[in-house]
Amino acid sequence: MDLATKLADLQKRSVEHREVLLTEEAAKNALIMPFIQALGYDVFNPGEVIPEFTADVGTRKGEKVDYAIRIGGKINILIECKPSSVALNINHASQLFRYFSVTDARLAILTNGVVYQFYSDVEKPNKMDEKPFFTFSMDMLKPSDVKTLESFTKSAFDLDRIVDEATTLKTQSLLRQELEREIAAPSEEFVRVLASRVYEGRLTSAVKENFTKMVANSISSLIRDLVNERLV
Repeated sequence: MDLATKLADLQKRSVEHREVLLTEEAAKNALIMPFIQALGYDVFNPGEVIPEFTADVGTRKGEKVDYAIRIGGKINILIECKPSSVALNINHASQLFRYFSVTDARLAILTNGVVYQFYSDVEKPNKMDEKPFFTFSMDMLKPSDVKTLESFTKSAFDLDRIVDEATTLKTQSLLRQELEREIAAPSEEFVRVLASRVYEGRLTSAVKENFTKMVANSISSLIRDLVNERLV
């Protein structure tokens, strides 16, 4: 079974059983462990997937990260889990930040079993970035997400290549967010740029208001046409 099929099955499970996956343990067992397994790692081999991974950090003793994945004898990926009912935020990553600097790991995942946020140290070596370089949701899994996740599978894992690509993925993610904002509600700057290319008159308040509506309608129409072309 290929990765896309495994993730599709997991996506179905996360949707069908969301209401009973409200605790962290439930999310781990039903969603997160199967996700790790889908990537090709043996969740039943404690030498490869280490649950409740502990590394003393300064004066903080005995703190744990939910999972650590060991590849080639080194800790490469740290995973922190939250309940499926919890919306992820940067405060949930505090232990990942601390562990990142005291292990060999250069990759960290924060997840609630539905949303997965991938972090690295592309901004400053050995210090985990505050923003993920890649995020996906099981609720809206895209073919491009599956392609990116293939790099994290055991058979294809190449840490240097993943970290090199992390900067590009992060920039693309930020650009996508900006494009989504413009599609949902075109900004004045965006409207002005487009208007200047198709309208030679003075951009009065009334003209700008009209163009804002036309830009929003044009974007919606373009998206519908592109979707219909794919369906044909």
